[in-house]
Order: sequence, then structure tokens, then C-alpha cells
Amino acid sequence: MSLKEARKQLLYAFDDGLISDEECLLLYDLNRSTNLDFPYEQYPLFDLDDMQNDECLAEFRFHKNDLPILAEVLRIPDQFILEQRSVVEGMEALCMLLKRLTYPCRYSDMMHRFGQRPLSVLCLATNRVVDFVYAAHHRRITDWNLAVLNPPALQTYADCIHQHGAPLNNCFGFIDGTVRPIARPGTNQRILYNGHKRVHSLKFQAVAIPNGLIAHLYGPIGKNLIYSLVKLKNNTLDKMA
Repeated sequence: MSLKEARKQLLYAFDDGLISDEECLLLYDLNRSTNLDFPYEQYPLFDLDDMQNDECLAEFRFHKNDLPILAEVLRIPDQFILEQRSVVEGMEALCMLLKRLTYPCRYSDMMHRFGQRPLSVLCLATNRVVDFVYAAHHRRITDWNLAVLNPPALQTYADCIHQHGAPLNNCFGFIDGTVRPIARPGTNQRILYNGHKRVHSLKFQAVAIPNGLIAHLYGPIGKNLIYSLVKLKNNTLDKMA
């Protein structure tokens, strides 16, 4: 029985005279959730067929006809079974992730689209899709992906960069980094504290190629950036050899 149902039963018991005023107030307070009580059950269930193309583009940043293709390419399963045994359809879970990745977006902002889903389910489903996509496809950017980094492709990138005015004729990509702020951890705070940004954060190094793709990603990196960059250089050179 959920806390909300327990509170309803307490009110019924009080109305029938089974418990006193003091008992009702005490038990009602004990069965109150620390989370905000959102009326998620008042919103309709998610149905992609009921959405217009412009709605999909605004909320998910994908055209409606492209969503099944994206699910197929990412090999999204028909359904996800979450830790607390909730079942979420694969397309709905994927749309939850896409909605969450639009910025800014909180889980409470997703209730009207994914009705009948508590915030905990929205959070668990979104994280499950993230874990699934990373486990299935992380090698495409964390390893040396020969599909985009094969010798003929590298020569094409270098020629393109040189033709646009670069003095070097052997530069095929550009190294860039990003600092992603995180909540203050309970341990290893010094390792994750960024004195320049004055936040706790994780750092990532990426290699971007001329077509706009991230061809290689290294991270997360903590405070010891110099050691990590040397390791990244050696790792990249080993894979290029």
C-alpha cells in the first residue's frame, strides 16, 4: 500500500470513528511522504500517435517519423522493467530521456506528457535508458572507431581542414574539453573540486572532426588534469599506431 492510500484509509477510519483526532493527526503525519505530492494520475497516458510532428520536434528535438528509426538504431528493447518492477514501454522510455535532455527540464515538467507515472518512475526509466545506451554504444566514442577514424577518412578530414586555411596538412580533428558541474560528493571532494570554476565537477576531453561529430571522448577526469592528458595522449597514439 502506498503512503497516499494509507492516508486515505486513515481518513476513512477517522470518519467511521475508529480512531481519535490525535491518533489520526499523528498517523497521518507519519504516513506523509517527504516528496512533493504531484497529481500525476490526473494526466493521460503517453501516446506518441496522439502527438503532432511539431510537438515532437519541440519536446524531443526529433521529428515524429524519426523516433522509430532512432529506437531501431539504438536497439531500444520493447520494454524496460525497472528496479521496483514498474514496466515502461521502450518508445515511451526513450521519449522520457529525450524530453529530459531538453534544457531546462525537470522531472516535474514531464508529468503532463507522461501521465500516470510518478516522478520516481520517470527518474528510474530515464536513468535506465541512459545506462542501456551507454552499455550498448559507448565504444563508438570511447574507443578508436574505425567507422569514422579509418585512414582514408582521416586524410579527408585533414584535406578539408587544410583547404579552409589551416597551415598544417595533417590535422584531422580538434581537441576540446568541457567541465560538467556535479553535486558536492561525500568523499574525494579535493579530487573533484575545480578551483577555476569554483564547483565540484568532472572533466571530459573530446576530439571533434570537421563534420561536427565527436570522434573520441576521454573521461571523466578529476583534478589531476596533467596526468590524465598524458594518459590520453599515450592512449590515443597507441590506438592510431
